[in-house]
Amino acid sequence: MSYIEDTICALATPPGMGAIGVIRLSGPKAIEIANSIYKSPKAGKSLLDAKGQTLHFGSIVDGDQLVDEVLLSLFRAPHSYTGEDVIEINIHGSTFIQRRMMELLIKKGARPARAGEFTMRAFGNGKMDLSQAEAVGDLIASESEAAHQVAMHQMRGGVREEVSKLRQELIDFASMIELELDFGEEDVEFADRDRLHELLDAVQKTVVRLIGSFTLGNAIVEGIPVAIVGAPNAGKSTLLNALLQEERAIVSDIAGTTRDTVEDEIHLGGLTFRFIDTAGLREATDEIERIGIERSYAKIEQAKVVLYLFDSNDIDTTEELNRIDAIKAKAGNKPVVVIANKTDKLSETDVIDSLPVDVRLSAKEKSGIEELEELLLETVDMKGLNANDTVITNARHYEALLRTQEDVDRIRTGLNTGLSGDLVAFDIRQALAHLGEITGEITTDDLLGNIFANFCIGK
Repeated sequence: MSYIEDTICALATPPGMGAIGVIRLSGPKAIEIANSIYKSPKAGKSLLDAKGQTLHFGSIVDGDQLVDEVLLSLFRAPHSYTGEDVIEINIHGSTFIQRRMMELLIKKGARPARAGEFTMRAFGNGKMDLSQAEAVGDLIASESEAAHQVAMHQMRGGVREEVSKLRQELIDFASMIELELDFGEEDVEFADRDRLHELLDAVQKTVVRLIGSFTLGNAIVEGIPVAIVGAPNAGKSTLLNALLQEERAIVSDIAGTTRDTVEDEIHLGGLTFRFIDTAGLREATDEIERIGIERSYAKIEQAKVVLYLFDSNDIDTTEELNRIDAIKAKAGNKPVVVIANKTDKLSETDVIDSLPVDVRLSAKEKSGIEELEELLLETVDMKGLNANDTVITNARHYEALLRTQEDVDRIRTGLNTGLSGDLVAFDIRQALAHLGEITGEITTDDLLGNIFANFCIGK
C-alpha cells in the first residue's frame, strides 16, 4: 500500500474529558517514536528491546518536561490489529493531555490517521477481508443484542466463509468448462452435465438464502420501523409514551394534536423497534393537518409493522371494519396489528368481539402493553437465528449477491440452450468477480475510500 512507510497516530477513545484516553500508533516507526518520548522508572530500559504483547508503565516526556504518567501496550508485527508494529498509550483523559500527546507524536515523525485507516491497514495487511472490516464498523455501531450478535459473527469471518464456499464451487464449475475449451477442436466433453447442474443448484440455493436474509439483517441493524396509526384521539400518542415509558409525545383531548410524525425507539428481545406516532387519520381541517395525514400514509408504506389503534368506546363496527381493511390494503404484505384501546372504560366487552382485534389494552393505564410487546416480537421471525447464522446486513453485499444471482441465471440458461463453453465461462468469471467484491478480492481505491471514510479516526 502507498502509505506503508508512514506511521500514523490518533486518539482511539471519544474526544473530551474522561478518566482515561488511548492514543494509538501504527507503522514501521511506531516503537521508535514511542521510545523517543517514553521514560521507564527502571534506568536504561528501552521499548526497542521489549517483546511484543507486553505492558509498560512509565512517563511521557518532552525533553525535560513531564507530560503524563502512562501505561503503554506494545505489539510487534504481524501480531497486532493492523499487522504492523502498534503502540497504544493509556493516558489521563484530560483534553489538554490528549492534544499535547498528539502534538508530541506528530513532532516526532508520526502523522494524523485518516478515518478508518487503522482498519484499512488491517485489511491491506491481510489481517481481515473487506466484509470483516465492514463488520468492525457495524460492531461499533450496534445498539441491540441482535445487531451485536450478527456483527460479531461477520467479524469472525461468517460472510467470508459463505462467499469462499460459493467461489470455490464456481471455480470447480469453471475448471470443468475450461478443460473442455482446451480440447474444443476435438469435440470432447469432459464435464458431466448432471454434475454441472448440481453445482449450479448448490450455488443458487446459497445465494438465494443469503439474499433472503437481508430483510431481517437490515431490520436488525437499522431497527424495525413501526407505524402507529388510527383516528384522532384513539390514543396513539399515549400508546407511544407507554411503550417508551416517558412523555415523548404531546397528549391532549383535542383532536388533531399530532400534526407531524414523532419517532423514538426501544429495545425488545434484543431487537430495536423504531416507533412512529402519526397524525390522526380523518378529513383534514386545515392545510397543516392535511400534510401531517399525508405523511402518516407515507409512514405506513415505509414501516415494517403497522399498529392500527382505535378507541373501543367510540366505534361504529361497519365503519371500523372498513378502516381496518383500508389500512391493511395500504400496508400490503406487512403485518397489521389491530389494537382496541381504552378497554379500561369499556362497559360491554362484546362490542368489539366482531372486530379482528389482536390486542386489547389501556395505553393510559399501561395495561396490556406487555402483550403488545410480545406480539411485536412474534411479527419478526427471529426463530432459528443463532450465533452461527450468516445474515446479510450490508447493502453493498446484498447488491453484489443480486448481481451474482443474475450471473447464475445466465449460466443456467447457457447450459440449457447449449451456449458455447467460452461464453458460459465468461458468465462464471462475472459471478466470481461479483462475489470477490464482497470480500475485497476484487476492489477499487474509490470503493475502499467510501467504506473506510465512515469509520472513526481512531479505528
